[in-house]
Amino acid sequence: MPTTNAVANDIITAALMEARTCLDEFLNNQVALDAIELAATVMGSVLRQGGRIYACGNGGSMSDAMHFAEELTGRFRDTRRGFAAQAISDVGHITCVANDFGYDQIFSRYLESHGRAGDCLLAISTSGSSANVIKAAETARNQGLDVIALTGRSGTVLEALSTVCIVTPGGKYADRIQELHIKVIHILLELIEFQFLRP
Repeated sequence: MPTTNAVANDIITAALMEARTCLDEFLNNQVALDAIELAATVMGSVLRQGGRIYACGNGGSMSDAMHFAEELTGRFRDTRRGFAAQAISDVGHITCVANDFGYDQIFSRYLESHGRAGDCLLAISTSGSSANVIKAAETARNQGLDVIALTGRSGTVLEALSTVCIVTPGGKYADRIQELHIKVIHILLELIEFQFLRP
């Protein structure tokens, strides 16, 4: 059996301690907790009225957007009807628009084509300053969609464009923010299912 590497152990411990600190800070932020509840209420209302939820983000946030959408069209915890949800992740669309119009328009162009008043956009950006996510939020608001922003910074342009903004605390790097984002996404899914399945 290999002996524990002291440096590796320190890295592991420090990472878990930082993650715990961020989670504790988040748990004590009532504004953020209230924002999660309100966001789930907005999303549930959109689905009940026949609307669709779109989701977008870059890199790890794109993976989160896809995860959120597939849990709605499939299921999260309970068996129920599929919900109308779509991550803006089509490779053909993204490469076409990036090539012809610019990368900053890959999400907004999709919403321009598919989004309808009464729909909702989950806009994910750890920095709150991703140009293509901001442009998507602008287009969404102009077309009558609600915008739920999920970010790691307060006072951003994305927050100003949102119907509801959920700001999670983070550490020195974006990974701590992303770890809290997936927790928020799972809570949103649980709350949405609860709205449709509660007695």
